[in-house]
Amino acid sequence: MKKLIRGLREFKSNYFSTHLELFEQLSNGQRPRVLFITCSDSRINPNLLTQTEVGELFIIRNAGNIIPPFGATNSGEGATLEYAIHSLEIEQIVVCGHTHCGAMKGLLQLGKLQEEMPLMYDWLKYAEATRRLVKENYSNHTDRDLLEIIVAENVLTQIENLKTYPVVHSRLYQGRLKIYGWIYHLETGEVLAYDPVTHAYVPPPGSTP
Repeated sequence: MKKLIRGLREFKSNYFSTHLELFEQLSNGQRPRVLFITCSDSRINPNLLTQTEVGELFIIRNAGNIIPPFGATNSGEGATLEYAIHSLEIEQIVVCGHTHCGAMKGLLQLGKLQEEMPLMYDWLKYAEATRRLVKENYSNHTDRDLLEIIVAENVLTQIENLKTYPVVHSRLYQGRLKIYGWIYHLETGEVLAYDPVTHAYVPPPGSTP
C-alpha cells in the first residue's frame, strides 16, 4: 500500500502537472474511439501495450476477456459494451487474449473448478463454446499447445459473442464498427492479429518496420 500511495504523489506532481491541458479536456468528457476488451491479468497494461494516452481507450477487463452472449446474463460487460457503442460512438473493438492465461488454463480443466471456485466455474461457462471446440478438434495436442490454441480460439468465440448484441449487429451491418482479435505474447512483447482471410494470427498491418 505504501508503494501505491507513493505512486499517487508521484502521479500528481510529475505526470498530472505536465499534462494539465489533457486532463482539462478530459474533465469535459471522454471521446475514446476504441473499446479494448482484455483479461484482468496483472501482466497486461492496455495503455502501455498500445502506447496510448489517458482517454484514448475504453476498457473492459475480466478473467479470460469474456463477453457473455446477449441475453445470457445482465452482466456489467453487456452494459458497458452497450454504453461504449451507443453513447460514446465507439467505432472499433479489440478483443485481446494473451499467452499463459490462467483463466484459459482453468477452462481446460473446468470440472476441477466447480468445488474450489464455483463463481469462476460459472463465469467460464460463457466460454463453453471455446472449450468444446478445442476438446473435440485438438485432442491430439500437448497441454502446452492446447493452452495456446484455447487462448486463440477464445478470442474468436468472444468476437462471435459480441455479434449477438443488437447494437453491435446493427453497427456492423451499417459499416460503422470493426472488430479485431489480438493475442499478446507475454514472453516476447509481440502482438498478433487474427486475419479472417488466412484464418491465422499474423502481425497487424503496419506493425513491422
